[in-house]
Amino acid sequence: MELRVGLKGEARDRVTEENTAIRYGSGSVAVYATPAMIGLMEKASLSSVDPLLPEGQATVGTRLDVRHLAATPLGFEVVARAELVEVDGRRLVFRVEAFDDREKIGEGLHERYVITLEKFLRKAEDKKQS
Repeated sequence: MELRVGLKGEARDRVTEENTAIRYGSGSVAVYATPAMIGLMEKASLSSVDPLLPEGQATVGTRLDVRHLAATPLGFEVVARAELVEVDGRRLVFRVEAFDDREKIGEGLHERYVITLEKFLRKAEDKKQS
């Protein structure tokens, strides 16, 4: 595995009716939803490491500590950036930030784990048998 501190990823989104707080049910205002920002931060994080993993492995998000700092109106673009700041075995920690056309709108830490897809999916499917 080639995962090392310093790897960076980025993801972009445009604010539309589909990703507002109203649509997500996380608020009553037509601005970029916090869950949408978090999803974009996760996408930026996984984009930095998932392409480097061997076939049959992926990462899954396990923890977020994020602050949503400012509202972003319809039509603006949002850019999320992630930097891998810690590698502890299969545990990966990212510093994440999000910006709109004017300012920083979010920041925090995000944790992901490297998983073996087959084992992970089998365990999830086993829940149906219980």
